[in-house]
Amino acid sequence: MNILVTGGAGYIGSHTIVELVNAGHTAVVIDNLSNSSSESLRRVESITGVAVPFYKVDIRDREGLERVFDENSFDCCIHFAGLKAVGESVVKPWEYYENNIYGTLVLVDVMRKHGLKNIIFSSSATVYGDPAVIPITEDCPKGMCTNPYGWTKWMIEQILADLHAADVKNGCKDPWNAVLLRYFNPIGAHPSGLIGEDPSGIPNNLMPYITQVAVGKLEKLHVFGNDYDTHDGTGVRDYIHVVDLARGHVKALDAIEKKCGVGVYNLGTGVGYSVFDIVGAFEKANGVRIPYVIDPRRPGDVAVCYSDPRKAMSELGWKTEYGIFEMCRDSWNWQKNNPKGYGK
Repeated sequence: MNILVTGGAGYIGSHTIVELVNAGHTAVVIDNLSNSSSESLRRVESITGVAVPFYKVDIRDREGLERVFDENSFDCCIHFAGLKAVGESVVKPWEYYENNIYGTLVLVDVMRKHGLKNIIFSSSATVYGDPAVIPITEDCPKGMCTNPYGWTKWMIEQILADLHAADVKNGCKDPWNAVLLRYFNPIGAHPSGLIGEDPSGIPNNLMPYITQVAVGKLEKLHVFGNDYDTHDGTGVRDYIHVVDLARGHVKALDAIEKKCGVGVYNLGTGVGYSVFDIVGAFEKANGVRIPYVIDPRRPGDVAVCYSDPRKAMSELGWKTEYGIFEMCRDSWNWQKNNPKGYGK
């Protein structure tokens, strides 16, 4: 299959392209490089031996998208492009709604005009809000999201589901197929150390913060809250190796080929680790001490969030292969060999 990958120069997108190529697929990338680097795609070529066509296009740029579709034929779109920082979204809600939701509306409009109605969407466990049950299954009701980032994922899921439902109701012979992949917390890096997470500015996610402290780029880790109702007071999350996550997208293509309609899948390990659990595992795996300071809770964070991934295992034939040791090892291998990231 030939896959359009939006946001393909980013952290998860670049790893997914590697796995797509490994599985025999081809890919075309669009990315506005607002929080990524084209260097990642050059490194993807080093890993795979395959040059991936790249267009510097924003998903809100209808004219740019039309040019991409005029010059290529696609079987599916894997949609990563979007702003993604929970804390920032609380401070800048308009930017998140405008970029993520409006951008997706432009993208799907151009897609359908060009006869492409297959999409795999990069969603998030944040759509569950403060989850009603733990571990979280796909049957858990979507909740009241605790931040604008989560609401953008919630709304985009609804948009894609409504597009499919309208096609079915109208008797369309070729309705939309949408796979909604609800990520938990991706960390780690490609084992080669060539590609990894390279956020702009101060990291919003735990692992790149830890690795930047370890490499001396930041002085200490800021732990946001130690008074949650958890075993050590810090927030508990389901951390998944980015390579396992990337392979989940390749498996999701099988559901698209089978005309799945709307498929919803959690991509996580099913194991919850606290912030202090991750710090301890990183120190043990790599022999590097991580100094930290306790700060107040961040707006929009919940205490506990981890998955029940059995649906993806049974229906997609997907399962995780990497544990917390490998996640910590590969994160540090990337950062210590790339202390300035991609050199932005």
